[in-house]
Amino acid sequence: MKLFLDTGFSEEVKSVREWCSIDGVTTNPSLIAKSGKSFRQAVGDICEVLPDGDISAEIISMEYSQMLEEALSISDISKNIVIKIPVSEQGLRLTEELSRRGIRTNLTLVFSLPQVLLCAKAGATYISVFMGRIDDIAFDNAVNILSNAVSVVEKYHYSSEILAASIRHPVHLVQTMQEGVHAVTVPYSVLKGLYKHPLTSSGIDRFMLDWEAAGLDLQK
Repeated sequence: MKLFLDTGFSEEVKSVREWCSIDGVTTNPSLIAKSGKSFRQAVGDICEVLPDGDISAEIISMEYSQMLEEALSISDISKNIVIKIPVSEQGLRLTEELSRRGIRTNLTLVFSLPQVLLCAKAGATYISVFMGRIDDIAFDNAVNILSNAVSVVEKYHYSSEILAASIRHPVHLVQTMQEGVHAVTVPYSVLKGLYKHPLTSSGIDRFMLDWEAAGLDLQK
């Protein structure tokens, strides 16, 4: 499974890279806006920190010619850029064109299996299914959608990878692992909590107390 960090802050990428091997970063307009940097600076800084990872950067236009212009401009920032595109009629059209040009894409804001099928047929590199937002409206079951999405792309041999997004807590991550999802993107706050467990903390405390009580020294 590929593990991505969902952030607009290069500082968070640097922090995570000190202790966790991540495969890339996903950004969106909201995350970039929070970074306090210009779009190209924020994305460029992230690419510099993680030069071998897939960095998803999103277009904002809804008119096809402007979408294409933005996508080509963004792809020039770095070789590891993946163009992030909201699923729509023009978004699917753009995905097919970028695929023909050898430019990788991440189709985002996906909530249903029909959308997954259209994205896969358009040649999307990643298809981002939003778990948390599906759960929020209780209209459908996010785990079932993800499981079926994986089955669709694998059964019909599409090249797309299913990416679980909108991860709210560790249980979401566990569910994606159980369903064989190809990739997951996790916010900094959630990722920082993944290595923590109360039994781990209490176990470390117990070891240290026993060690101090015995008066031992690692150098002896």
